[in-house]
Amino acid sequence: MKVLIVGSGGREHALSWKVSKSAMVSKVFVAPGNGGTELEDQVTNIDIQANNIEALANFATKESIDLTIVGPEEPLVRGINNRFNELGLNCFGPTKEAAQLEGSKEFMKEFLKKNKIATADYSTFTNSEEALRYVKEKGCPIVIKADGLAAGKGVTIANSIEEAKDAINLALESEIFGKAGKKIVIEEFLTGEEASFIVMTDGINAIPFPTSQDHKARDEMDTGPNTGGMGAYSPAPIVDEIVHDKIMKEVIHPTLKGLKDEGYKYIGFLYAGMMIDKDKNIKVLEFNCRFGDPETQPIMMRLKSDLAELCYKACKGKLKNQEIELENRKSLGVVIAAKGYPHEYEKEKEITNIPIEKSDLKVFHAGTKLVNGDLISNGGRVLCVTTLGSSVQSAQKKAYNAIQDISYDDIFYRKDIGYRAIKREVE
Repeated sequence: MKVLIVGSGGREHALSWKVSKSAMVSKVFVAPGNGGTELEDQVTNIDIQANNIEALANFATKESIDLTIVGPEEPLVRGINNRFNELGLNCFGPTKEAAQLEGSKEFMKEFLKKNKIATADYSTFTNSEEALRYVKEKGCPIVIKADGLAAGKGVTIANSIEEAKDAINLALESEIFGKAGKKIVIEEFLTGEEASFIVMTDGINAIPFPTSQDHKARDEMDTGPNTGGMGAYSPAPIVDEIVHDKIMKEVIHPTLKGLKDEGYKYIGFLYAGMMIDKDKNIKVLEFNCRFGDPETQPIMMRLKSDLAELCYKACKGKLKNQEIELENRKSLGVVIAAKGYPHEYEKEKEITNIPIEKSDLKVFHAGTKLVNGDLISNGGRVLCVTTLGSSVQSAQKKAYNAIQDISYDDIFYRKDIGYRAIKREVE
């Protein structure tokens, strides 16, 4: 079987690495891929951008690709699944219509409300004065989100009216987020602990992956600006058996039923960002229509099942009675970023001494490229050092030890990835 992975980040490196280990798979292509995917056995980078749907469809047709797995959200929201389906190609990802769950915050919130799925109270605005009046009425802290896709940078937690005003004006007046910010969703600030709950689905049946928890804030103890994610670990201790069953019963199954009732075709990964309070009450913070990054990296380290086979069966509507086999050990990934990320940062920095792959250690690449055989930085998030251990604490120790070997002038990373889980382990 020949497989095409669409995307260029750490998520796509992890997916292509896992798929390449399948006995069913003879060749893996990644479009466009990165320096890490280029170095993998059985994996070939293709110079086609992830949002060039027609070029990807032509390539998949010409190469007789048996399965395409879409990594990032933009091609899904733009309709890659629809185009591939027209051509009779197996594409693991939701249709354009179903991908509105991630493509529009307003659509998602209205969908949740309609299907009686718990979420934060909210209101939608296109006028900055009306938005500010609403904030003053509700008080702070409060959450302001660009309605559309904003590459993980469209969310502001405003702790004061002044901060809220700046965020509203940034989106609606300065148009920093382009079309994504022409409409904003303002919602109540929820307290509790966040967890990432990801399933794969054929539209009817859903198989949960191991839970995970990521660190979106740039700095230690979850302070500083929001990023695409500075690290993650799996499983998330906050999701015990009771909470797990609650999420499946009160969120995942009603979501799939609601999509089906609306006539939306949803095949692919479904990521529910959950807020869980001290009483184990759950509310949906967001939906993503793909695997999270950096959650993918530690989850793929724990996955023993054949990912390619499961994705192929999902495309054929045959996930019923399928189960996922997991590594019992815990996993943790630490993102190495360029100094200055998520704001201004430099690229084109040489990276050397990356630790070799072991059974309990893998360095996944995100913002890298190969130039004349040299590995060069090419993004804000550059690498994700991912490990397995008997505990989150032991996995963390391995990851930070491995980072010491890496030579990269611009190196920046958080020193406390997994701290919540480790605190629970110690206690």
